[in-house]
Amino acid sequence: MTEMSLVLPTIQHENFANDFKKEFFENGESVINGSALFDQMEYRAWLENTKKNSSPATVQPNWVVATTFFAVRKSDEKLIGMIDIRHSLDNQLLAEYGGHIGYSILPSERRKGYATQMLKLGLDYAKTLNLKKVMLGCKSNNIASQKTIVKCGGKLTEQKTYVDNTPVNIYWIEL
Repeated sequence: MTEMSLVLPTIQHENFANDFKKEFFENGESVINGSALFDQMEYRAWLENTKKNSSPATVQPNWVVATTFFAVRKSDEKLIGMIDIRHSLDNQLLAEYGGHIGYSILPSERRKGYATQMLKLGLDYAKTLNLKKVMLGCKSNNIASQKTIVKCGGKLTEQKTYVDNTPVNIYWIEL
């Protein structure tokens, strides 16, 4: 497996990010987990939104401070994933279901170990925020994500029903 790095989004990533989103949509996936709503916004508005949400002074009133990264494969600089690391759970949806970290891997790059590598990098970043443990939620039918979380030290603590009536597993990872 090729190494990857986490990079903060910039305007220079616009074309790569739009191609990333297009692949999800063409794969029949309308939600890009861990994308900080990129699936619902045009790139430049999304970029501005993620910048605002990265600071306590400018975070949206209904959200928490968060850092959103692109996961970039070092060998060819291809954007292969996104990870959103929330600095707290001071939001009911996050505290109940979403957790500190959300992530996604490009459909064509799945099952190659990238999610585990990306989550480990995200956990390293979470440590720099002085978080002692992090919560992650995933739908119970998302076996790949469950395996990724467990590989990274996740302990299943609860299963509950999300607002759309799908079961969600709640995991905690000690940092």
